[in-house]
Amino acid sequence: MKKTKFGMITLLAALVLGACGQSNGGGTGSTDTQESSTEAAGFDINDLQLAVENNDEVIDGGVLDVAVVTDTQFQGLFQWEFYQDAYDRDFMLPSHEYLFLQDEDFRIVNGGPADLELDVDNNKATITLREDLKWSDGVDVTAEDVIFSYEVIGHQDYDGVRYNNDFTNIVGMEEYHSGEADTISGITAVSDKVVEIEFKEMHPGMQQSGGAIWHSALAKHAFEGIEVADMPSSDPVRTNPIGFGPYKMSNIVPGETVEYVPNEHYYGDTPNLEKIVMRNVPSASINEALNAKQYDLVLKMPTDTFDTYQNMDGYQMLGRPEQSYTYLGFNLGSWNDETNSVDFDPNAKMANKALRQAMGYAIDNDAIGERFYHGLRSNASTLIPPVYGTLHNSDAEGYHLDMEKANQLLDDAGFIDVDGDGFREDPDGNKLTINFASMSGGEVAQPLADYYVQQWQEIGLDVQYSTGRLIDFQAFYDKLKNDDPDIDVFQAAWSTGSDPSPTSLWGPNSAFNYTRFESEENTELLAAIDSIDSFDEATRKAAFDAWQEYAIEEAFAIPTLYRNQILPISDRVANFTWAFDADHNPWATIGVTSESR
Repeated sequence: MKKTKFGMITLLAALVLGACGQSNGGGTGSTDTQESSTEAAGFDINDLQLAVENNDEVIDGGVLDVAVVTDTQFQGLFQWEFYQDAYDRDFMLPSHEYLFLQDEDFRIVNGGPADLELDVDNNKATITLREDLKWSDGVDVTAEDVIFSYEVIGHQDYDGVRYNNDFTNIVGMEEYHSGEADTISGITAVSDKVVEIEFKEMHPGMQQSGGAIWHSALAKHAFEGIEVADMPSSDPVRTNPIGFGPYKMSNIVPGETVEYVPNEHYYGDTPNLEKIVMRNVPSASINEALNAKQYDLVLKMPTDTFDTYQNMDGYQMLGRPEQSYTYLGFNLGSWNDETNSVDFDPNAKMANKALRQAMGYAIDNDAIGERFYHGLRSNASTLIPPVYGTLHNSDAEGYHLDMEKANQLLDDAGFIDVDGDGFREDPDGNKLTINFASMSGGEVAQPLADYYVQQWQEIGLDVQYSTGRLIDFQAFYDKLKNDDPDIDVFQAAWSTGSDPSPTSLWGPNSAFNYTRFESEENTELLAAIDSIDSFDEATRKAAFDAWQEYAIEEAFAIPTLYRNQILPISDRVANFTWAFDADHNPWATIGVTSESR
């Protein structure tokens, strides 16, 4: 192919340009960034601890200042049933506890706010609440609250993203959703603290809080008189959310800060702190804030600037792999609100899988992980992250840089440069312009997106930004949710949660399936993962492997990077763990050992 008029931006050059062009008070110049990146490359997340090390005595009281790094305002949907992004989730952690604890394999274990018993032979699950479990306003958490959560998610006026084919597997849910029934016949309050759920079939993901084993309850008394359609904008969601965590939200400044005070009705020991203050902090200023010791703990800390803060005085660095990945998604259809399913369009611009595969082979994700993220992100080979152990297909190669293969795929599929301008036309000889969407935020967002565009141009594809620029986080996902026709390919991220089943993202009834891909084979392979036969571990492993291989071949979404998380935490903080398998809510025990940082 003829080289494009822009030429190719190498990863190193992109990194230097990004550091120069977006430098700020908390950042570094281009030379420093380049040198320290080399030093930090290949960093092993396992070298970092999961729990803070501080043996000093915890004081009574104290204020914990927490930063949530984001370049957009949080939405403020503070109930598990309604939240849609990871930022709102972070703000709920001190106040909205999950029903279940989990082990190192993300399987539900007893001992938390509720216990779970699965009766596979009889297609039933039993949720038993703690006798001493209360809402933050002092009202008992009851079976009716658990049922109410299911009723809200399953209601025909529910506008959230949780209702999918997991929930339709509950006996009576479809009749309730359609308005044919006033209640869900398969969910029964056995007593004030015990709920029994009957399913059409059992799914192995139920062991990991999947398969419609919902991890929360919703305070029914707080929503009395509020229609389901009005709940997302109501006080119990926006201004006075009620949970059963160790703290309760006491003051919310929309989009900016949330303050918390101890929940005097918490089932565990009374929390140590007088108050927690969580605040949105832009990525451009978080380093400066840490240098000034403004915060005790930082969530969503950027990994692209790890070298600038890894040895920050007064802080320990906790680290763990994320249950998430970054991916390239392709617009292949639309969402059908009437059927709650995707409508795959075989004639979509990006429907030719050779085109999608070629775009995957044009990207060097290994180099991206090293150069942009200091080894804290790595090439993603499949859509199941390795944090899930054997369920990740370690034999799959996935996509890696192979420009020769990318060009050959396009040639063989009939994408040829007909007019000699350096860009390929489609197989019918028509001009092909591909609109790319990616999110703004952080120092490397722009140079990374530029690298993608230039690599695709290097194989003769005319790729342009869908809006002429990067898109704010909230606006970006609104565009995906609404099937913006001006987006053909997008770079997004997905947090899988404790249940590794890909059905909740890539299934035909998942609103999160922003690619809108659907096929009979895909549905069958997903069904095998979730089938009762997959309670057998070998069968489940085989089903996961088969779907991963299929997803690689079809390339409806191409995984790009597996992610690790870094959590800076002040030396004065004690009794906090970041382990997934903690035997308690870590926000219940966190404290400080001095009045100041």
